Amino acid sequence: MLAYVVRRLLYLIPTLLGVALLVFVLFTFAGEDPVRKELGRHASPEAIAALQAKWGLDKPVHLQFVDFLGQIVTFDYGVSYTNGERLSELFAKGAVVSLSLTLPPFLFALLFNVTLAMLIAYRRGKWLDKYATAGAVMAMSVSYLVYIISLQYLMAYRLDLFPINGYEPGVAAVPYLVLPWIIMITVSVGPQIRIYRTFFLDEMNADYVRTARAKGLPESKVLFGHVLRNVSIPILTYTVVAIPFLILGAFLMERFFSIPGVGDLLITAIQTGDYPVLKGLTMYIAIGYSLFNLLTDVLYAYVDPRVELS
Repeated sequence: MLAYVVRRLLYLIPTLLGVALLVFVLFTFAGEDPVRKELGRHASPEAIAALQAKWGLDKPVHLQFVDFLGQIVTFDYGVSYTNGERLSELFAKGAVVSLSLTLPPFLFALLFNVTLAMLIAYRRGKWLDKYATAGAVMAMSVSYLVYIISLQYLMAYRLDLFPINGYEPGVAAVPYLVLPWIIMITVSVGPQIRIYRTFFLDEMNADYVRTARAKGLPESKVLFGHVLRNVSIPILTYTVVAIPFLILGAFLMERFFSIPGVGDLLITAIQTGDYPVLKGLTMYIAIGYSLFNLLTDVLYAYVDPRVELS
């Protein structure tokens, strides 16, 4: 296991180098000149040279790329072009906010949807399966934006059950997060029920399940001891890889509810052309996605002893 993990980590180096080169080229040559954008078209050469020196843009391109690689290794991407704050502090504050928004509904939805999908698959062909599947398809057909606007209007504006928008640090943030949590759980039910139901049906029709029932095992033992364990592999694939994106938060949710998370920071950076923020967040996601892919493979071996890591 240790040799496999070390080998996979070594494989990540050329992958992340390629991503870093692509990100650097895109934001260096394809984007608008941040110095001109900051100072305007009529800035003096002295002012341009001073700002370029401050941001390290006066160096040759290959040295700028070396600096960028150093930032990736140290997780220190310098300062924001917009407000001059250190990006490590901005990312840390935003990540806490985004995780408080996305993690609770993610965990609750995972437990709820897996349980409901298993029950629906067990009652295949019955009224519960038919109505639940039809409801899931209908829920998937509604836009995320419709859920946000409708529930915000009904539950926050009309019924005045929750604040319409805003955020406060600490425990005081909970009243502002409850409605976004409800919306995110509601949005997740349709697609997750559909895909988890398919996972369970594939296993429930397997030969080993019929053999277990023929031996007289209790149905609870068949479902939780055999079916659920084997379904855990595709569920792990579906969920673990999504974890890095929790730090980004929900773009629309943070925007509509004025929640100052990483998603809102990213949208603001796109609007203002804050390239250090965009480059930093892109690399964070690339690294997180790669590491959690590795974690998924390692967890396979623990969930299913038949899986061999090589």
